[in-house]
Amino acid sequence: MAAVMAEVPLVADGEFAVGMEFSSREAVIRAMKEYAIQRSVDYRVYESEPMTFYAKCTQYGEGCDWLIRVSMISRKYCWVIRRYNDSHTYTRATISQDHSKLDSNTIAEAIKPLVEADLSLKVKSVIAEVQSKFNYTVSYRKAWLAKKKSVEKIFGGWEASYEALPIWFEAMCHKEPSTIVHFETMPAYQGDDLVNDIRVLHRIFWSYYPCIRAFRYCKPVVQVDGTHLYGKYKGCLLVAVSHDGNNNIIPIAFAIVEGETSDAWHFFLSNLRQHVVTRDGVGLISDRHESINVAVARSNGAWSPPELSICFASGYSRTVREYEVRYQRLRERGEAYTNWLNRISREQYALAFDGGYRWGHMTTNLVECINSVLKGARNLPITALVKATFYRLNELFTRKRSEAEARISAGHIFSELVTSKLHANQLASGNIQVNCFDRQNEVFEVREIPSGLKYAVDLRRHRCNCGEFQVDRIPCRHVFACCANQRLDWQVYVHDVYKMDQVRRVYRAMFRPLGTQLCGLHTTGRDSYRIRTSGA
Repeated sequence: MAAVMAEVPLVADGEFAVGMEFSSREAVIRAMKEYAIQRSVDYRVYESEPMTFYAKCTQYGEGCDWLIRVSMISRKYCWVIRRYNDSHTYTRATISQDHSKLDSNTIAEAIKPLVEADLSLKVKSVIAEVQSKFNYTVSYRKAWLAKKKSVEKIFGGWEASYEALPIWFEAMCHKEPSTIVHFETMPAYQGDDLVNDIRVLHRIFWSYYPCIRAFRYCKPVVQVDGTHLYGKYKGCLLVAVSHDGNNNIIPIAFAIVEGETSDAWHFFLSNLRQHVVTRDGVGLISDRHESINVAVARSNGAWSPPELSICFASGYSRTVREYEVRYQRLRERGEAYTNWLNRISREQYALAFDGGYRWGHMTTNLVECINSVLKGARNLPITALVKATFYRLNELFTRKRSEAEARISAGHIFSELVTSKLHANQLASGNIQVNCFDRQNEVFEVREIPSGLKYAVDLRRHRCNCGEFQVDRIPCRHVFACCANQRLDWQVYVHDVYKMDQVRRVYRAMFRPLGTQLCGLHTTGRDSYRIRTSGA
């Protein structure tokens, strides 16, 4: 009597039985592989035809009579076991660490739930899962290949993903016309012959409307960096991020390019400046990659003030005096350090000299960006990677918008970050004496007790000799002392970016769900796209 048909049917003792039905030929093979792996036995295929599959134990005729024949029954649209000898009487004399039937395809199918749950799943975790599930230890390469195949099973093939990318972006732009997408393509050649109607995808820049709008209410600082893609076709993902008034990282633009070349960075920075960072006076922070320097130089002054870079600890100095102390310490370690530093303008790396454009930020924070929004996505086919930026940013905006609204409902005026700093500065102001001041010009001189250090505070120009006021745009302890002395409202000296109403505005624009929009798209009348062959 036949068992009920299933994808991979099983009976009580895990054995096959004559009459057992399978939904497909692939289901038959998968069930046989799992059977052999679980019992530490093996088989050899003797016949594999479109309508028949026949296999015997590798020791058939030498101590074991196990065999199985499965055939396709057309009228029932299923595969049925027509002949089966009972369980193996052969067992291996030694236990192998691996199994010939435990191939990368079998492992890929087994780890699909893990990959779906965590795109950043490490290869060593795949090996551990195989050990736990099958009691075999597979090689690193087999585990790596299995993860790659699992990604393809879930997200589609790499070549098809490149072809689908323009279609997905067309759906995105149709739903949200303010989304910015810019392709650069190259002609396709077959040998030396130009292939008509085919363009090769070279670079792509994109920024979603909620991110473009969010930047209007962020700090006027942009940090850029690049990271390598780990998929079948290599390349680099370029990312631009900003910060809200609570120091949360907001990715505002992306690009996939051939590498960190000056042309690629020029493509990214030009689009970033034209479509996202449209206001002047924005600081650009980078790791001083030479190709970024060249791209900025080619921008014809589009990035002004000059590009800001990350550097040694001396760059964190907020006052000239502090900078000089740290600079001297660096020189004592070796003049090679200061000689290298002297080749860079101080305005580009030191808070004390950057005119406040850096807003106290010294690093590119790309690691945090990848962990919060792009974790694991660099392993994905290109369209799946782009979709990941969309859906994860949607989740980020939804969560941060809810947090901001909850804080406003609770009566908080400022972000958590600035509230804690304001409280500390307010407490410290009690040990500061306001000795003299210019009432008309709002200029004060204060003295710290008991150190006796003196500082000049200019409330009208939002400056203090300690450096914190102009760098952070929030009242330092000296400003608090002056406000208390003159009965002034210190809140007017807190920059708007730190106010919760403005933080909420960062996340106010919503990502619109695509719904079934993608299903109605077609490629008629548009260029077809192929993957880049260079660097593949």
